Amino acid sequence: MSTTVKNPRGTTRALRGPGGLSVRLDLRAFAVVLALLTAALTAGVLLIGTGDFPVSAGDVLKTLAGNGDAGQEFIVNELRLPRVLVGLLVGAALGLGGALFQAVSRNPLGSPDVLGLGQGATAGALVVIVLMSGSAEQVAGGALVGGLVTGTAIYLLAWKRGVHGYRLVLVGIGVSAIATAVNGYLLTKADLVDASRAVVWMTGSLSGRGWEQVWPLLWLCVVLVPLVLANARGLRMTEMGDDVSNALGVRVERVRLVLMVAAVLLTSAATAAAGPIGFVALTAPQLARRLTRSPGPNLLASLCMGAALLVTADWASQRLFGADQLPVGVVTGVVGGVYLLWLLVTERRAGRI
Repeated sequence: MSTTVKNPRGTTRALRGPGGLSVRLDLRAFAVVLALLTAALTAGVLLIGTGDFPVSAGDVLKTLAGNGDAGQEFIVNELRLPRVLVGLLVGAALGLGGALFQAVSRNPLGSPDVLGLGQGATAGALVVIVLMSGSAEQVAGGALVGGLVTGTAIYLLAWKRGVHGYRLVLVGIGVSAIATAVNGYLLTKADLVDASRAVVWMTGSLSGRGWEQVWPLLWLCVVLVPLVLANARGLRMTEMGDDVSNALGVRVERVRLVLMVAAVLLTSAATAAAGPIGFVALTAPQLARRLTRSPGPNLLASLCMGAALLVTADWASQRLFGADQLPVGVVTGVVGGVYLLWLLVTERRAGRI
């Protein structure tokens, strides 16, 4: 049995099952999630077919189904598919992590880019590159540790009988400035080879990514995404204020801590896999909310928007500049920087900053 209710933001369907169980389904948000998921997968197929040896979309699908020839099997499954999967997973992790940070801070600027998690992960990677001359796996591990340490520092410094919006953002900006200074110092201490390697990593790129980056990120998402969605209701209720949420039985600080840990892990793992990809975590949740026109964090829509944005940006960079000529982090940085300026102007006109 179902009931459809119209509201100013769209149409919501209430599905009632046995035992009085009911589920609300926002039809517009559901349609947006499906459209974004389709767009992400379509861009992924086009990206697999793009390169020095072009493969048509039909041949890509045929090869993925196991019906391609030996050459197509090697190009599609061994060379290009891992890169696209890393792009989808990194974009999804950044989009979801950005939505969590913005919801917890109740601030559209509360994203990992602004809070300094990317800079912290970069500091961890630079320590491994400059001081240890570590391998690619060790660099990824250093980035993960750097992101976790930075996230922990931000949480502890922002804690004062709870974590609240603008305090979290301001502390994050301060930590970001410190991490940026550390990164600059490490680059000045590096020799030419290590400095060149560090700069390449810092641009953020999907070039050369293989199955060794896919599996850890995939398993992390398999564990964390259901955990985040299970706490989505509590996160949405915290938007009514701590006192109201506590009165309704929501353990506010526990929900925030769990979701912040998940957001830090998602962001740090994404940075470890592909380098610091700028502004996807900032723009994806905002664009998702504008498409769904729904209140709340829009977690699934943000996840799909992040995946679609990153893979589309990588495809556009290859089509416009050739394979691996322009790292995807440069494209997202330019687009995200323009969006950030627009967001700041909008927030200022609204009197919120």
